Amino acid sequence: MNKIGIIGAMDEEVNQIKGKMKDTRVIRKATMEFYTGTLEGKEAIVVRSGIGKVNAAICTQILIDEFSVEIVINTGIAGSLRNEINIGDIVISTDAMHHDMDVTGFGHAYGVIPRMETSVFTADTEFVEVAYKVCKKVNPDINVYKGRIVSGDQFINDKEKKQWIVEHFQGYCTEMEGAAIAHTAYLNQIPFLIIRAISDKADNSAYMDYDDFEAKAIEHSVKLMLELMHVM
Repeated sequence: MNKIGIIGAMDEEVNQIKGKMKDTRVIRKATMEFYTGTLEGKEAIVVRSGIGKVNAAICTQILIDEFSVEIVINTGIAGSLRNEINIGDIVISTDAMHHDMDVTGFGHAYGVIPRMETSVFTADTEFVEVAYKVCKKVNPDINVYKGRIVSGDQFINDKEKKQWIVEHFQGYCTEMEGAAIAHTAYLNQIPFLIIRAISDKADNSAYMDYDDFEAKAIEHSVKLMLELMHVM
């Protein structure tokens, strides 16, 4: 890979990655700041997309059209959908779906996007395995999982809604951007990878001091990203 697009969710995370870059310059598009340069010897563009699927899709398309990236990597936080996946753990996407896509009135299953060949956007299997191994190596203090990430323009903190998503999508975690990035990458025929640190249990049942969680999540994500640059 000669050019890598990195979409970060948190300012502090993006700032730490930018701090590791060399020959950096900033290009502003659609109110977003795209930092171009080299990261661990690889050409990279780092950006914070903003919250929600529209922001994420626009950001991804700009990375493809304006910067000609060859892969998009998205890092951020998510709510766990499985009992064994705890706060602080990391999920690596095997695929992604929109949990708020609903055309069941036309006889389709939840999540199906009519007139598309697929509604399940599959991550590059080689990159999934590499990221999984790298994460276990550089973050031995947490658990890492491979599984489906589901997205919607909703913050999920209700047990009934969580159970509904689990029942219909069999996801590992839920958030608000990943499927839009995966969808955009799929349409442009480039590989993607989504990496999520678990911030909550998606049902308001667990509590962790957010500042403490954020610092650890950023530390884990940055370690993973830097090591990935070495091995990609």
